[in-house]
Amino acid sequence: MQHFLESIQVAVMTISVAPPITTEPPAFDLEPQAHVIRSDAEAIEVAKALAAEFAVEAAQRDRDRRLPAAELDRFSKSGLWGITIPGTYGGAGVSWVTLTEVIKLISAADPSIGQIPQNHLAALDAIRVTASEEQKRLWFARVLQGYRLGNAFSEARSKHVGAFETTLTPEGDGYRINGEKFYATGALFAHYIHVGAVNPEGKVHLAIVPRWAAGLAIIDNWSSFGQRTTASGNVRIDNVRVEAEGVIPAYLGGEKPTTNGSVSQIIQAAVDAGIARGAIDETIHFVRNHVRPWIDSGQEHGYDDVFTIAQIGDLKIKLHAAEALLERAGRAIDAAFDDTTEEGATAAAVAVAEAKVLTTEIAILATNKLHELGGTRSTLGQYNLDRHWRNARTHTLHDPVRWKFFHVGNHALNGVKPPRHAWS
Repeated sequence: MQHFLESIQVAVMTISVAPPITTEPPAFDLEPQAHVIRSDAEAIEVAKALAAEFAVEAAQRDRDRRLPAAELDRFSKSGLWGITIPGTYGGAGVSWVTLTEVIKLISAADPSIGQIPQNHLAALDAIRVTASEEQKRLWFARVLQGYRLGNAFSEARSKHVGAFETTLTPEGDGYRINGEKFYATGALFAHYIHVGAVNPEGKVHLAIVPRWAAGLAIIDNWSSFGQRTTASGNVRIDNVRVEAEGVIPAYLGGEKPTTNGSVSQIIQAAVDAGIARGAIDETIHFVRNHVRPWIDSGQEHGYDDVFTIAQIGDLKIKLHAAEALLERAGRAIDAAFDDTTEEGATAAAVAVAEAKVLTTEIAILATNKLHELGGTRSTLGQYNLDRHWRNARTHTLHDPVRWKFFHVGNHALNGVKPPRHAWS
């Protein structure tokens, strides 16, 4: 019993340690030169190689809250952060099935690293759909060179997640922005920050500014017990100057049928699928190498226990079901991508919502079963296996699946289309 209590104490200490609050950015390459990926197959191979590398110290990074600045440099320089850029602008224009597989691979290795490009990729899609041709050429070229976009979108004090109090005010040939943001995943590591702000007419724009713009403060005060190294803290915006080239009319993505919301959501679902995949792999390894047979099983090894075997089978089946819906959702986005109709946008949104439900459920189930099947020793601090559950529980809160059930059901029963925004 004493040994059990000590192990639980270690786990609790691991969960509750908060990071120091800092505005000092981690060191990263300020003048990147990225590789340009040319095909879907190349993107998958590059992601597999990086995932194997990122997995090696994932547990240690989580334990120490060590920000993955060097890993992100390798990630973006690999070319993977530019693979959704259309071929007409120099990118690979990979399918969304490929993009979700890339995110799954990286997230299975380290879901904090897998989550960080989400807002970057969502911003690229907003640029694709709503920006001018000059803006597309400018920002796509910068991303293909290796520059990263960081998020400053959600606000902690507004009425709800889609309400914005950050203002975008015209000034001469440019603009000024003022406000405060939270959940700013990726901002601390970014070269440019895309800020969600409303103009005097109340229309939401993305205002893209350099990371070191005067009046911009990015604060690493992320204290969540999960996704610890995403640095998803605050951004303070005090009269920051924005040039016209950086002001993107993102609101247009909600006024006409687009895949903007589906793109944002499918990346989140892919992160959760990756968490599940990584947790199941970890469970199999732990059961094979560390678990004793239960006293009543009559077996020589823990991996011979019939109930454990059945549970592993159940996890695999549910993971494959979630991945199948995720692939189906990716194909729905691909089908609606270039010439989006109301029907295509709705089909994509519903398919992504369905995938989001199953990826959420398998992420939570798999990370919980890791400890059930691994036994008490799986809670020991030396393994840091609780990071899988902490990551799943934290990330799956991003967009509540209770509303996914509602939107899918309301569409099936009443023909009501899901709403158009980044959380649907």
